Amino acid sequence: MSDQRPAQRPAPSPSPGPPGLYGRPRFQEVSTSYRRWAGVLLWLAIAVASLTAVAFVASIVLLVKADADVDNAAYGYLAIFLWFGIAAAIPVLLALGIPAVVMTRRVRQQKRLGHDALHRGPDVGEQ
Repeated sequence: MSDQRPAQRPAPSPSPGPPGLYGRPRFQEVSTSYRRWAGVLLWLAIAVASLTAVAFVASIVLLVKADADVDNAAYGYLAIFLWFGIAAAIPVLLALGIPAVVMTRRVRQQKRLGHDALHRGPDVGEQ
């Protein structure tokens, strides 16, 4: 037997919920850059969605023009290329839109709960 004492382990930190159960996660404030990126992603998703809608309308117009005359058959091929562009833009739209909606929802939720201290500056009267 040795004269050394066993190592002392630190006491476990208290969890936010009842002992032995998982509790709700602790509140984390949203930073200003998080708020900014939520807006950037949202506006990029809106831009991609609007370009996709314009491309869809243009492809329909091109198809109608190609169907009207045999000499304008090349417009049908342009419409097909626009459809490929729309098909390629859909994953980009999802990749921008879903995180933008989740981030914007989180920012709005914290504003509603009154946790937007980082967003608000000092009042004009306070100094």
